[in-house]
Amino acid sequence: MGLGSTTKKIQLLAERAEQLYARLNEVQEEMVHLRENLDETHDSVTTLKHHSRENRALLEAIAEEQGVDVDAVLTEAAIEDVDAAAESDDEAGVADATQTDGGDV
Repeated sequence: MGLGSTTKKIQLLAERAEQLYARLNEVQEEMVHLRENLDETHDSVTTLKHHSRENRALLEAIAEEQGVDVDAVLTEAAIEDVDAAAESDDEAGVADATQTDGGDV
């Protein structure tokens, strides 16, 4: 009876080892795919950055040709972004306060 029990345990151990090995291979394949996707994404981002720089240079040249002060436009845009963010934060604060006040009734 002891030998049969040992044989079953060894078979179980061998099956689990095979399952683990199969899962390890799957994970390795997933890692290879992730690495490939990461490389593709890196290449895409690099290309987009390059195009963005080219477009900015063209826009600045056109703006300069038209007599537009690029620095003033960028400063104004930055101020508008800060104002919009502040308004959004204020609205979120009012909504939070309303929800809190509503629960005290």
